[in-house]
Amino acid sequence: MKRFLSLIFSLLLVSAMALPVQAQSLRDVINALEIPFRIETPAAASVHDVEADFYQESTIASLNRTQQGSGKVTLRFDRPRTDKVPLVKFRWEYERPTRQEIVSDGETMWVYIPENNQVIQSDISEVSEARPQDPMTFLTGLGNLSEDFFVKWASPDRDEEGNYIIELEPRTTTSLFTRLEVVVDRYVVNDYVREGVTGREFPIHATVAVDPNDNRTMITFDRSSIRLNRGVSDFEFDFMMPAGVDVVRPSGDRMGY
Repeated sequence: MKRFLSLIFSLLLVSAMALPVQAQSLRDVINALEIPFRIETPAAASVHDVEADFYQESTIASLNRTQQGSGKVTLRFDRPRTDKVPLVKFRWEYERPTRQEIVSDGETMWVYIPENNQVIQSDISEVSEARPQDPMTFLTGLGNLSEDFFVKWASPDRDEEGNYIIELEPRTTTSLFTRLEVVVDRYVVNDYVREGVTGREFPIHATVAVDPNDNRTMITFDRSSIRLNRGVSDFEFDFMMPAGVDVVRPSGDRMGY
């Protein structure tokens, strides 16, 4: 009898271990994504800066053509008291398919293309209209996504590793994209649900932006390369103008350096 009971207990234990991990609610996933970027979140539970390698895949639907890219990104989220969301500073350094730098100090953005010996300089407030493919599109407003977007589960709502996928649709019509998918780390969500903890990890695995022409831009962060809250300096976002380049402004005015 003891042997029989022991066998039953072992079978029950194995069965319990084989059960899928309980899915979290959509609100839990949204909170786990938003809270680290809200102004009111305590410093210990916030994401302040991120450094990571990234991969980019851009597909032009009409041509059925896909281009691969990769490089390194550095992000910083400053929290001025007067704003609802952090001020985002960034440096995207592309190594493939061609060398390129996209840098912003939160007020100005510079796009440096060494191959063209050219720098495109823009006011950050105009960037979203002038350059819809810029990676900063999904960075601004991370702390209040549910105010700016209708949020629902994507289809499918999990990736192969069990991370959550949500779909964001802009509440107001925009030429930038019709929808945005965000892959949220399952461990980040579990930490929030079980312990109320955020800020330990960068919650975003990947994003996919789809524009009105069905062109897709996917950015994936290499999880093994991520360094979080290392105290990235302001100097990281100062763009040093290379000697001899042409500076092109949105108006089309050019001036030599």
